Amino acid sequence: MLFSRITDYLDNTVTRLPDKLAYLDDHREITFQQMRDEAYRIANALAAVNLFKQPIGLFFEQCVDVVPSMMGTAYSGNYYTVLDVDMPQARIAKILEIFEPAAVITDRDNASQAAQMLHAAGLDQTIVLVYEDVQSDALTGEMETRVDTVKSRVIRTDALFVLFTSGSTGIPKGVIQSHGAMMAEAEWLPTTVQIDEDTIFANQAPFYFVMSTLEVFQTILNGCTTCIPSRMAFAFPGMLLEYMAEHNVNTIYWVPTLLCMLANMGALDEENLPNLRLIMSSGEVMPVKQLNMWMDTFPEAVFVNEYGPTEMADICAYYIVDRRFEETERLPIGKAAGHMDLLILNEQGEEAAPGEEGELCGRGPSVAYGYYRDPQRTAEAFVQNPLVSAYEEKIYRSGDIVKQNERGELVFITRKDNQIKHMGHRIELGEIETAAGSVEGIDSCACVYDDAQKMIVLFCTGTANEEEIIAAIRQLVPDYMVPNNVIKLNVLPLNINGKIDRKQLRESLSK
Repeated sequence: MLFSRITDYLDNTVTRLPDKLAYLDDHREITFQQMRDEAYRIANALAAVNLFKQPIGLFFEQCVDVVPSMMGTAYSGNYYTVLDVDMPQARIAKILEIFEPAAVITDRDNASQAAQMLHAAGLDQTIVLVYEDVQSDALTGEMETRVDTVKSRVIRTDALFVLFTSGSTGIPKGVIQSHGAMMAEAEWLPTTVQIDEDTIFANQAPFYFVMSTLEVFQTILNGCTTCIPSRMAFAFPGMLLEYMAEHNVNTIYWVPTLLCMLANMGALDEENLPNLRLIMSSGEVMPVKQLNMWMDTFPEAVFVNEYGPTEMADICAYYIVDRRFEETERLPIGKAAGHMDLLILNEQGEEAAPGEEGELCGRGPSVAYGYYRDPQRTAEAFVQNPLVSAYEEKIYRSGDIVKQNERGELVFITRKDNQIKHMGHRIELGEIETAAGSVEGIDSCACVYDDAQKMIVLFCTGTANEEEIIAAIRQLVPDYMVPNNVIKLNVLPLNINGKIDRKQLRESLSK
């Protein structure tokens, strides 16, 4: 079947599985038919006030209502960004300043706060649609006709969403992705791993984080079920695993930080999760030590290390784990996903030789349009392919340094901005982190550079003391790469996407 827009997935699944459970949280559950009906009411409300190809904000907690709001926005030919109620207010204010939504969809519990935020941002003209009020109207033939008419004008190249990522300057970057960009990834993934109508996800990634798009679009494409555990559950491993067992979860796509936490706490138990068959991770490098703990507990499960920034629609490379690794090794990110092509370019803009480090760049249908209302940063990151001169072809420069190993697999080395010059040597902080992560008694770690003191600083959690850590790392890396300072913490700070917040760690050094 030829799909012209992301909402065609939902239309098709409704014809096959109208009464199948699509989403549930602690407060409600929704079938595919109910999701489509609720999305149509949202789309009708937007179309009724003549909004088309306009920015729409979604202001909710992490809950079921967000997904019909996404789909309703898409049906109406508009594009959305997700504003989580638990986001820092300063970040929401910056996003509103850039995004300037024509309408905000929220629920009754948060409508007053939404109005206050819009007023503070000088956006009093923005329409506020209350989800419960929109859903109180019966879905009429006239409403369906209005939505169908608008939907017919939507094509693959139309913007679907703008997701805001962290910017090095402190100003969020709004990545613009189209229907077609997300469809290319969504249609590739089930050809590679087992995702079908029997798949039951346990959602971890916030809806404002690109990792969540995998579950959202796989669910509506394949008729999966996605459970949304409460955020409280993620704070208590026992509660989280009980939830997964109760809901027969068989597939997870989580950040490595969470996978490591569960492993380090000894919370893994195959007997309680007999259905777990597919374990995917992305967002950071998965440490081998904790990966091996997971593999020992779930020997029959498929493990996939996935890689990709928001600018390339989440997944552009993947590695299905097919062998055991030593704890001092680094897990590959594998090879290009089937819908993308990846280039490794050296500093001269030429293809790197096998084994030579270079910047990972991507080309293909999932490369974003750029950054919302930010032509300067767009021009810096989305550039002409230097290997093509006869026609225009944009590639995305990821800023990630990779190389091919002896097996031809891509291996992530570090961020370009994670390279330092120390004692005359160019050093990849990621290499130090890999070494430290293999040390007995270290549960998690992050390495930063103190520019003022010209020192390599390792932050870590676990039982090992500083002397033990330094002695062990000294056996794994050259002397010039041994941390000058080790700081023990109870927990490493995380950013809003669940990744280790290295910026906060760096800032703590100046206090």
